[in-house]
Amino acid sequence: MNIFEQRESSIRAYSRVYPTVFAKAQNARQTDENGKEYIDFFAGAGVLNFGHNNPRMKQALIDYLQDDGVLHSLDMQTTAKAKFMERYTEVILQPRNMPHRMQFMGPTGTNAVEAALKLARRATGRNEVVAFSHGFHGMTLGALAATANQYFRNASGVPLLHVRHEPFGCEVQCRGCEANCGIGALQSLAARYRDSSSGMAPPAAFLVETIQAEGGVNVASKEWMKALAALAKELGSVLIVDDIQVGCGRTGNYFSFDDLDIEPDIVCLAKGIGGIGTPLAMNLVHPDLDRHWSPGEHTGTFRGQNLSFVAGTEALSYFETPEFMEQVAAKADVMREHLQPLLKSDSSLQLRGKGMILGLDVGNGERAAAVVKRCFEDGLLLATCGTGGRVLKLIPPLTIPEADLLQGLGIMSDAVRAVMEEAA
Repeated sequence: MNIFEQRESSIRAYSRVYPTVFAKAQNARQTDENGKEYIDFFAGAGVLNFGHNNPRMKQALIDYLQDDGVLHSLDMQTTAKAKFMERYTEVILQPRNMPHRMQFMGPTGTNAVEAALKLARRATGRNEVVAFSHGFHGMTLGALAATANQYFRNASGVPLLHVRHEPFGCEVQCRGCEANCGIGALQSLAARYRDSSSGMAPPAAFLVETIQAEGGVNVASKEWMKALAALAKELGSVLIVDDIQVGCGRTGNYFSFDDLDIEPDIVCLAKGIGGIGTPLAMNLVHPDLDRHWSPGEHTGTFRGQNLSFVAGTEALSYFETPEFMEQVAAKADVMREHLQPLLKSDSSLQLRGKGMILGLDVGNGERAAAVVKRCFEDGLLLATCGTGGRVLKLIPPLTIPEADLLQGLGIMSDAVRAVMEEAA
């Protein structure tokens, strides 16, 4: 590992948590250079919804390469792009009666957020955006201004302006939170906007994650999201849903908001949309907003990711029938059932999430880091999130075999018990 220590930037992070050199990967397992296997409950922070080296997507990429398919194309029209857009329209948009247009930009989530913020400000003629406490939206300056984490914000080197942060849903996540938790704070915000003497002008947009993955797996209630959507509509503000980490099937629906009765004006997607880990980001933009763009106003050298279009087209086949989402729901039940004994044995633990993204709050970052270290030693890749890294985030591939899922849950449960007993 000397080359990494000698030449890679000090900014490297995950390699410090997982101090080994990975050589191979298949579905929910990675293998290092020493032949040790690890069950992957991290899955590229939501990129690998369909597992490492998904065979169907891998074969599609091989065939495309062997056929000399176009690889780089900026935003020119290609066969691969047309097939992706046609299938996405047929499988995802038309069944939901979504008229949204597809905008491709640079291939990461933060690029999607930047484009959404720019368009919202252009369309409304307003500057300020409302984001939410504990939210994470990216590392480039516009998206970073909307990100709440002070550690990330402090690295910017410049003032992060034109974003105000309001409370997200239930400010204190808890077991059995009432459905209307957080509504009071939202009603107070609405009252201030309605008061012509409050000094507050309506915002260009509300930028929100229905589930704050990096923020601690905090889940907004349906009632809270509907109230937020209604407020955005009342104020003439753009409702932007950042579905970058929890979209593409992660919650048991293709979109995390499918069961929330809201209609976002812009949906930001990345990570899992590329299928096999090939980078792709896309905004779904309502036509009434999209008309505010002029050609070439927002560009990106790698917005024509044809390998991603190929893999992403294959990924859409998982959503053509309900069976795949039924499998995700069944695995989500297995995850929750397996973790229930931990909650019963230690009342200080809190479990939250939806579908196949769960967060186990162990109280502080030191305990969480100790659990992650034990898990790594025992062959499980697990990440932390939330304030101070206090939450263990479970985000395995949606395609994980049940045997791997159960084995990984066993490793994690043993590590949590051991750490919590030591802390007692």
